Amino acid sequence: MFEPSLMQLAAMGALMSGSVIQEVPVDTPELRIARDGQDHRVEIVAGGRALLTSPVEGLWSIACDWGDRWPAEWRHAKPSSVSHVGEWTILEGTLELPDGSWRLRDAYRPACGVIQCTRRFEWTGKSTAQRCTLSVRYQAPGAKAQALLPGILYYGNPSGARSGKVPVYGGKAGEEAIFEEHRYPMPFACIEWRGEKGLSGAALHSIPSPAPYGHVQDQWWSLGVRASEACSELVLLSGPCASNGKRSVIKAVQPGFVDYGEAYLDVPPGAVIEKTFYLDAFGVAREGGAFQRPIRTSLRLFQPFSLHALPRFDEIVRAKARFARTRWYERGEVAGFKKFPDRDFLVLGWCGQAASAGYAFGVLAKGLGEEDLAEMARKSLDFLSGAAFYDGGFHTWYDIDKKTWNRKEIVSQGQAMLNFALAIGAGRARGVDTGRWEAFLRKACDVHADRILAGGWRPVSTNEAFFIAPLCRAFELFGEGKYKEAAVKAGRTYAERHVSMREPYWGGTLDASCEDKEGAYAALQGFLALYELTKGQEYLRWAEHACDVVLTYVVAWDIDLPPGRLRDHGFRATGWTVVSPQNQHIDVFGVLIAPEVYRLGRILGEEDLQRLAIVMYRTCGQLIDPYGSQGEQPQHTNYAQRGKVEDVYALRGGYQEHWTVFWITAHFLNAAAQFEELGVPIWR
Repeated sequence: MFEPSLMQLAAMGALMSGSVIQEVPVDTPELRIARDGQDHRVEIVAGGRALLTSPVEGLWSIACDWGDRWPAEWRHAKPSSVSHVGEWTILEGTLELPDGSWRLRDAYRPACGVIQCTRRFEWTGKSTAQRCTLSVRYQAPGAKAQALLPGILYYGNPSGARSGKVPVYGGKAGEEAIFEEHRYPMPFACIEWRGEKGLSGAALHSIPSPAPYGHVQDQWWSLGVRASEACSELVLLSGPCASNGKRSVIKAVQPGFVDYGEAYLDVPPGAVIEKTFYLDAFGVAREGGAFQRPIRTSLRLFQPFSLHALPRFDEIVRAKARFARTRWYERGEVAGFKKFPDRDFLVLGWCGQAASAGYAFGVLAKGLGEEDLAEMARKSLDFLSGAAFYDGGFHTWYDIDKKTWNRKEIVSQGQAMLNFALAIGAGRARGVDTGRWEAFLRKACDVHADRILAGGWRPVSTNEAFFIAPLCRAFELFGEGKYKEAAVKAGRTYAERHVSMREPYWGGTLDASCEDKEGAYAALQGFLALYELTKGQEYLRWAEHACDVVLTYVVAWDIDLPPGRLRDHGFRATGWTVVSPQNQHIDVFGVLIAPEVYRLGRILGEEDLQRLAIVMYRTCGQLIDPYGSQGEQPQHTNYAQRGKVEDVYALRGGYQEHWTVFWITAHFLNAAAQFEELGVPIWR
């Protein structure tokens, strides 16, 4: 069993003292203790309606055995007394069993605009309570609800469901989606449902912790949602996990799920176990918007804004510039930054990001005091602007040995076009000859604007949202009206598809076909570009929505880790981003998202978003080695990016550092250049 980290203890202390309480949200929930004859029932009330209630069978539920791969022999208890001490409402009761009794207590109070509870379980039997499971359960009666579990499940994961590789949940009776707390970037479960009086939402927030006396190695509490004919239920369990119709499984490998043992407790006599959680219930203004409120609550609860012990901006930029030099290739007219260390390819967009450094070094060279980097940037863009075109766009891979361009990657084209647009703007300001770059960008924008404006344009996923920002930039650079027209059409198309969350943002990567942060980022980038171009308020609202989806992938707390590479480094997970429901590790892609989060925070006047953006950038510099390199996959949870694992309990805390494609370097430089242009002081 592992002790909480210092940062986790500090956060928990702040929560208990109330020191992080800030402004209270509108529609603040209320705690109500209702009576059914002699029995007491807990209700969370919003707008005069009880949206969450404790189960009819009792406030407390404990499983006393384990069978058929799941907790068994459930027993329930109801409160025998209710009292009030200061701001606290306290309910107490006892669960009598043949071998002893559980003394039970809930203590509720308003905190952070929601309802805080600390639940206490005390075992008074004379022998160990074996194979037991503790729980926290609150129900939305009559609700067939959609669920959002940050980083894991997005309104059912309808796009990823076809792959069979991701969690799915449709709110049908018998479905369960329950996962380890350390898997959650923001530890809450949220549901949204439509009733007679419109849309409602509810959330259960947890202060994550290992489960004492766990039978499984590194056993933590589990959090999620399950459905019955009568209700949707938000639940915490002391370890058991379930998904996709199977119990005692976890999403531990890229292709799907593996067994996760017998996660019960063996509780010795006299043991006291406490669990702190938060409850919220509220009306929802728009379909697909329930999750936005618990995001703000999570930020208030965990305050993920500390820069303590994180690398400085300037040392990160210098390290990445140093490593970028190791990927430089120049021979004859060919010049650029290679995707791989040992294979001769220049790759635009996605994992290669060859044009990204071309923009970044043009901006950063002076601050670095390395003016030759600006010349390398110019040479690289001069060469890349000669990329070969085909009917639907341009090729993104250049094979140096064969001297040929190949591959047709839509995501990569959009990203590369934005690199060129940014480089042209920055280059013009410095008096650089950008003629070749402009010719390339015009040609690319012509192809894609015409394609988007055609009547038959039907993008498969959110990946083509990456064209919106470069088309907006190109309109500002060249004044060509069809670029703006195409950007507006694409923006409206994606808003219609995604803002309701009937089809959550998805498909923004090349290596997964599911809901992902990259798809949400593509939409955020596009909607924000449209707002900055037009000042249309609907674009700003859409940008907020896409940003909030992105934030559900951002780790808001310092996940305590077992012995391993990450623990060796004193690793802080706060600010890193989970990849997708399919690829459940964290990575440094969030550094590229950070400037957009910062810009949106500045527009909205939300200082917390700006502070979080800086954390998102700087935290990802923790694992940079002396050469300026780092790997792609820290493992904060029970997950490995492969097909099979021999020991699922040995995964968490690991770090895969050998896949060092150039984007891991280029995104740091790209984002730093954007921060520099935004006026963020990155050199001190």
